[in-house]
Amino acid sequence: MPQTEEAIEILKKSKTPFLIAANKIDLIRGWQKQEGALLKEIESQNPQVTQQLETKMYELVGKLNEKFEINADRFDRVQDYTKQIAIVPISALTQEGLPEVLMVLIGLVQKYLEKCLECNVDGNAKGTVLEVKEQKGVGKVLDVIIYDGSLKQGDQIMIGGINGPINTKIRGLFEPTPHSEMMEKKAKYQSVKEVTAATGVRILAPNVEEVIAGMPLTSCRDEKEKVCEMDVQEQVNEVLIETEKEGIVIKADTLGSLEALITLIKEKGFTIRKATLGNVTKKDIIDAESNYEADRTQAVVLAFNVSGEESTEKVKVISSDIIYKVIEEYELWQEEVRRDEESEELGELIRPCKAEIMKGYVFRQSNPAICGMSIEQGTLKTGMPLMTKQGKEITNVKQIQEEQKNKSEAEKGKEVAVSLDQITVGRQVQEGEILYSSIPEEDFRKLKELKHLLSKEELAVLKEIALIKRELNPMWGV
Repeated sequence: MPQTEEAIEILKKSKTPFLIAANKIDLIRGWQKQEGALLKEIESQNPQVTQQLETKMYELVGKLNEKFEINADRFDRVQDYTKQIAIVPISALTQEGLPEVLMVLIGLVQKYLEKCLECNVDGNAKGTVLEVKEQKGVGKVLDVIIYDGSLKQGDQIMIGGINGPINTKIRGLFEPTPHSEMMEKKAKYQSVKEVTAATGVRILAPNVEEVIAGMPLTSCRDEKEKVCEMDVQEQVNEVLIETEKEGIVIKADTLGSLEALITLIKEKGFTIRKATLGNVTKKDIIDAESNYEADRTQAVVLAFNVSGEESTEKVKVISSDIIYKVIEEYELWQEEVRRDEESEELGELIRPCKAEIMKGYVFRQSNPAICGMSIEQGTLKTGMPLMTKQGKEITNVKQIQEEQKNKSEAEKGKEVAVSLDQITVGRQVQEGEILYSSIPEEDFRKLKELKHLLSKEELAVLKEIALIKRELNPMWGV
């Protein structure tokens, strides 16, 4: 799935050790759940079942190699964890393979992330806000992971914020009761006086309305307030960006997702004017709109997993809960904007046109001349200058009528009445004569740049016009 591909790309780019849990082995036809270690369980299956598992494993190994250039194998066959990725077959439903996932994960952590496991349970607490919730009868509470130090009821804490650190004091600490998980909706909590790393805890404190998930938190028991503020805000400022004068505005729900979005956007070569957390605000729209005149494709807000203000006449808001979709939709929208801009530019140019003055349909010879014209190629428009096959510009289209109704243009195949300035039919032009649009040299050069928007017939007429013009000036349009 696209989310899986996205996760693997982010893990590879951040050089994070990882493993792959290949789920749903219980759906293999004939699979029998048995007690004991996974490898013994696989060996005890019917040979046909084992063969199906092997086939699926090698298909997965092949896809990982093809899509991501990953060298992977079943966890028990991995020789070198620095060069191969371990795949653990599992069933989340029956819980088969989960002990093996934990075993491989712990092994990877101990081998490659040993320093990250070290923590000081006696010092100031350091943690990350997982969620900000509204608790009935209490108000806003913070679910936090404490990964270093200890935290006590009554401690002063600093939490990173978009507009600066948030200073508050703990009124209550709550831990999930035994056999409860903090991320469960109906988890039960018990009040505690102190927690130590590493643990999940719910914090009750005032003035936390502006706290956003993903923000760092630290306690300030033994440090000066200013030092504490600088420490926590430094972590936020490493991710929040506001540097370029021009560039897109991006928003995300957490610090981690914002960091991932920034990385992927920069890899695409897009400049970032502002990257912050939280819902899309009117200020974000104003910041994005300031790009409109210079580059419409940068008048955009890319929003991951947040809501808020919607698109306006000048600013596009692209939002999704999948990072790759945000970037993909932005690239598609960029193409749409460029096509629209090119079409607008094309509409302002004199385009190639070829038309014949119809015999027997001269209604007035001059002042102005009115005659029937058959549009052979391209589109005839009012105001368009016309020239002869010899390259002499002789008239302008003053008016076009079709079935006695005024028209601004007439396409290929149409037969219309046309009013022509400053000529007399029978002198400067004859019945049955072919006329061409007289394209200015500068327009010709722009048309060459936009030739992908012209039809084959228009391109052929454009070539004819260029040859006619070059009879008089060999360097015309070069």
